This record gives sequence, C-alpha cells and structure tokens, in this order.
Amino acid sequence: MNLNLTHKNALVCGSTQGIGKASAKQLAKLGANITLVARNEEKLKTTLKELATDQGQSHNYIIADFQNPENLKQKISASSRTYHILINNTGGPAGGPIFNANLEEFEKAFTQHLKCNHVLVQAVVPGMKTEGYGRIINIISTSVKQPLNGLGVSNTIRGAVANWSKTLANELGSFGITVNNVLPGATATERLNEIINNKAKKTGKSIEEVSNAMKNEVPAKRFAKPEEIANAVAFLASEAASYINGINVPVDGGRTKSL
Repeated sequence: MNLNLTHKNALVCGSTQGIGKASAKQLAKLGANITLVARNEEKLKTTLKELATDQGQSHNYIIADFQNPENLKQKISASSRTYHILINNTGGPAGGPIFNANLEEFEKAFTQHLKCNHVLVQAVVPGMKTEGYGRIINIISTSVKQPLNGLGVSNTIRGAVANWSKTLANELGSFGITVNNVLPGATATERLNEIINNKAKKTGKSIEEVSNAMKNEVPAKRFAKPEEIANAVAFLASEAASYINGINVPVDGGRTKSL
C-alpha cells in the first residue's frame, strides 16, 4: 500500500494543537512538505520544530485569522507552493441550545468554517488540476450524521460544510482530486476539555462525572487520541485512497448510532 507523500505539499489549517497538529505531524512523517496555518506565531514556530525532516522535507507556516477570509485569501495566494493536499480544520463554535443562539453566532461560524474553506479550495485547486493530484480533507464532526445535544450552531454549520464538500467532490473528481470529510468523535483535545468544563458548570456535576458519562457513550469506553484521527487523515491524503471520494468517515470509536 502506497502511503508515501514524498514531494507532496500539504496545507494544514488549525495546525498548532489537537487534531490539526497531529495531522501535520503524521503527514510530515510520510514525507510531505507542510505549510502550517494558524493565528499564533509562537505556537506555529514551536510546531514547526516538531515536524519530521528526515526525508528532506521543507516546512513553513502562514499566520492567518479565519475570521478574516480576505486576509486569508491574500496570505495563501502569496504562497509560492503548489499544494497537493488541503486539510480544512478549525475550532468549533461555542456550545449551547440552538434556540438561544443569536444571528451573529451563525454568521461568525459560517465565515470561520465554510467561507474560509471555500477561499482555500479556490486558491489550491488550480494547482491540483495541473499536478493531476489533489486531496481535500475537511475535519468536521459526527454531528453531520447525528446532531449532538447542546451544540446547535456547530450542528448547523458542520452540516453545511458536509454538503458543500459533497458538491465539490462531484465537480472535481474527474481531475484526480478527491474531497472527503473526517468526522472525529470525542477526542482528547482542548476543545473537548472546554465542552466538558461547560457541561459540568451547567449541570452541577463534577468534571470526572461528565467525562465518564461521555466515555460510556462510546463502545470503546474512552476518548480518541488526536493521532488516531490523524491516521485517517493521512490515509485519505495518500495515493492508496485515490478511489475514495465524497464520503464522511466517522472516527469515533463506534459512538455514532447511524450507519
């Protein structure tokens, strides 16, 4: 099975922590040249040092804020690299019942997730067409198959991204470009800690009680490691996944009830 990514350039968003960072590190291990994208330059510099270079890889980073699509567009357009792999990944919207959400929350999340994803795709696809190789992987959520309680805005926007992705897969497949979604389950990241802490405050339960209840919803009885999500991302980015296109891949330990 060919998982080698030598001479492939990968643009990895939200890559200074959690699943994004784990994905960048895994792609680098397989030989890819990584461009990290995030807001915090110090964290970008730290992550850059952790990427493998034993196969002659060359890595760099771009500082960008996903609340500013036009600035993101300028930064990506200024890059001299032709990208073969795009990992769309950014932090989820704040939790809460959908009925209580205000319009600004929807607008902010729509910009951060769908608009910026679209800006990035428009920037990298021409190069992918020229190279005859493209892998667009969106890290979203199992909520596109089964909405999650207390994450109303996220459920809504993630669903929009999933359908945007499927439409792109139909349009780009003939160019050797695949578009797929990875749906992480509960993963041991800062985002999950935030959700657990907020739920504990609202319910009056301890953090341990909330955490254990969430683990018990998973047949594996544990949270995922970011590296386990990254393994799925890396496979989809490889030549081995060339005929997998337009699908949702849950990596959730079996938590999602639907097929």
